[in-house]
Amino acid sequence: MVEQASAWVESPLQMLCAVEAHHAGLLGPRTVVVPRSGLRPLKATHRELRSLGLPDGLELAEPRDRMPRRVQAVGDAFSGKVQLRWLTSRPGRIVIVDDGLATLRLLELLAAGPYRPLLRARAQPTRLRTALGVAASLRLRLSDVSIFTALPVDQTLEEAVRRAGIDLVRHQFAWLRAQPLSAEGPAERTVVLGTSLVRNGLVHRDHYLRWLTDLAAREPLAYYPHRREDPVDVALIRERPGITVHDAGVPAELTLRGLDAGQRVLSLPSTAITSLRVLLSPRGVAVEPVEVPDDWWTSRAAPALRSHLTGVSG
Repeated sequence: MVEQASAWVESPLQMLCAVEAHHAGLLGPRTVVVPRSGLRPLKATHRELRSLGLPDGLELAEPRDRMPRRVQAVGDAFSGKVQLRWLTSRPGRIVIVDDGLATLRLLELLAAGPYRPLLRARAQPTRLRTALGVAASLRLRLSDVSIFTALPVDQTLEEAVRRAGIDLVRHQFAWLRAQPLSAEGPAERTVVLGTSLVRNGLVHRDHYLRWLTDLAAREPLAYYPHRREDPVDVALIRERPGITVHDAGVPAELTLRGLDAGQRVLSLPSTAITSLRVLLSPRGVAVEPVEVPDDWWTSRAAPALRSHLTGVSG
């Protein structure tokens, strides 16, 4: 009997990329994708993916509270639970799929040396948590690990990651691009992707809302909130004249596939810009990053973080 691989996903992008990883053959002939329970965007993404022609050998399981005992694919390499599972089990091959900016931070930490703990940016960990992060870093270096990404990776960084014994596998959403369009995109010419930068305290709320208001005064907008956007902010945006808020709850890579030539997507710095360019540029859709003015940033947005964000979406 062929062994079945398990993928544990905790965000819509992770779920989509787990499907792509299976399609690319990284997980073997049989894979079950297990979403974490209690997350509404994951339910919506689960439903949308089921409506498409899933790759042979792939099963989308019902959401669960607990991670499978043996998990081969994950998205959040900084999760303490994931790291502990790596250390207490024998997962065999480990595949790490895209999880936004966290993927690039993971690559940078792996390239920096074996004793750099795998911890989230801006984390203030305890000694025990730091020790777990170091142990996880060492475990990855001693394992058969592939990082499956659609994000742009600097050549110097890529070479350093490969020297650390990590295989970097690029993809361009081959499975998703082969799927028929299930729905048309929004009627508005301009689509704006929501951002988590405001809720994370990195961008001033009033500047962001004023920009949206001014933009909507010139043309109607279709607005797709970020899954971590503050519901209060989304309610305020919904009240702005000229803005139609779409509560899709699934990755933009899925919801915006139906955009037509002549439409455009605007977004503050986000890794979604890269993936949407892969999917939409052949259709003649412009995907345009919006530079964050200096006075939008809060004191919590360190210069290094600003530079990192700009580099990702440029």
